[in-house]
Amino acid sequence: MMQTTPNSSSSDRSGTDKTSAASPQNNRPGLGQFLWCIPLVAVLIIIDQITKRIAVNVLADGLRIPLINGVLEFTFVQNRGAAFGIMQNALPFFVVITLAALCVITYFLLHIPSQKRYLPLRICLCFIAAGAIGNFIDRLRLSYVRDFIYFSLIDFPVFNVADIYITCATILLVLLMLFYYRDEDDFSLLK
Repeated sequence: MMQTTPNSSSSDRSGTDKTSAASPQNNRPGLGQFLWCIPLVAVLIIIDQITKRIAVNVLADGLRIPLINGVLEFTFVQNRGAAFGIMQNALPFFVVITLAALCVITYFLLHIPSQKRYLPLRICLCFIAAGAIGNFIDRLRLSYVRDFIYFSLIDFPVFNVADIYITCATILLVLLMLFYYRDEDDFSLLK
């Protein structure tokens, strides 16, 4: 008969460590870890919608407000396409893509371990979801997205706060995957 000490891990006859086999289950987020994302996403959506409302009220008559002369300005544009004006008038496609993206994001949020190490990943996914929902609301209500931020220095397409959420969070997500979440265990949630 095998004796165990308080500091040693118990193992079964196959030699597998019961404590390490159970620990991944303890790291599962559960519904509570997922639910805290909802208020964050809601606040981000509200900020996006408020900025769009202000832009429409102030800039709808074709007014351009320079923030930094020749570099950055506010101007209102009705974007009937995707990010940066591509794929104009493809509303059914955008509805399907947005819903699919939100399903994937929800899946990952429900499966990311609850350790603090994964908090940046959850936050990035919340920002991406908020940006997608913010623009989705515009598409469903208006059949276009309200864009109003313009980098005139490089003639960059006009964009909005939701686009900033999606772009910055996606860049950060890629950097996290490349440089922070490099261990094999970090990708076990994909299984």
